[in-house]
Amino acid sequence: MKQALTIAGFDSNGSAGLAADLHSFYATGIYGHGVLTGVVAENATTITASTTMSPSFIKEEFDDLAEFHITAAKTGMLANSDIIKTVADCYSKATFGPLVVDPVIITKRHNRLLSNDAFANFCHQLIPLATVLTPNFTEAEELLNHDFNNQDDIITGAHQLQAMGAQNVVIKGSHDHNQPLIHNYVLLADGTDFWMDNRFVKTNKVNGAGDSFSAIITAELAKGQPVAKAIKRANQFVDVAIHHPLAVGQNFGPINHWAGEKSFTNDSDSIDG
Repeated sequence: MKQALTIAGFDSNGSAGLAADLHSFYATGIYGHGVLTGVVAENATTITASTTMSPSFIKEEFDDLAEFHITAAKTGMLANSDIIKTVADCYSKATFGPLVVDPVIITKRHNRLLSNDAFANFCHQLIPLATVLTPNFTEAEELLNHDFNNQDDIITGAHQLQAMGAQNVVIKGSHDHNQPLIHNYVLLADGTDFWMDNRFVKTNKVNGAGDSFSAIITAELAKGQPVAKAIKRANQFVDVAIHHPLAVGQNFGPINHWAGEKSFTNDSDSIDG
């Protein structure tokens, strides 16, 4: 049984974070483990409260998972400097395979999930551990402290993130409501690159899209798939999941992992590596 690990926070409405990661692992036939870093109280409209796990508890979680044969892992919400340092230290000592780093900084509703004083720790301690780094457009701008005005800026930004230590970089496109497509840029460790285009759909049922994208990459790496194929499969899964929204929540809601799973099962073997 292939096994993967998510190191993330839990959203009480089940739409994002560790819950979305485990949904994604299940959809691809991977058994999922979790290191809980925090908890968010959230309904379909807003985040009302949040709390974090202590570094000692997080370390205990890592220690207890050592007996399992985990072959890939990902990070999500890490919240503060102490948690980032703990996760980086624990992962460096573990044998959990390649690491997908999803820099959860700001939610789609502009709730900040990474404290301002944690940026330097994130950049210096966690990014160098990343087999794949998956910031969205805004997160990449924040990590590099400058705006992207065109596709050349995105390409340059990906190279800068790679220079910070990430082996492979995916910068997910901005959600421009005036454009029919979303452009996602991929820079691989060997210097090759490509763009992935997705159809834009106007919907508020997109919670967990970024989490699921990085989780599917993690699941595929756990199976031994090449990085490029894992990224393409994740892109396909999330694209289909967004275009078949679930009627969950009166306002914001989750992507449809069932739709993504069906598309993944039927079509993913045809995706080139």
